[in-house]
Amino acid sequence: MRLFVGLDVSLAKTAICVISEHGKIVKEAQVASEPEELVRWAREQDGTIAAIGLEAGPLSQWLHRGLTLAGRDVILMETRQVKGALKAMPIPKT
Repeated sequence: MRLFVGLDVSLAKTAICVISEHGKIVKEAQVASEPEELVRWAREQDGTIAAIGLEAGPLSQWLHRGLTLAGRDVILMETRQVKGALKAMPIPKT
């Protein structure tokens, strides 16, 4: 199963949300905001991590570099662009 990972980085901890290719949340976790910890966590996951999304911020270059050097596909996202894209998405009616 292909997985998509979103990282919410703070100085001490990074909150992780894993979404399946079908759009369902399959896991949430927290690890230290260190590239080595994030790489170790990613290696332990069941399924194939297709992409990791990382919000632009003070630690983003350091974490992006560490994850990329470990062979991960990391997408650096600017908050205002993501907010605009989410507003433009249609909301499915139930």
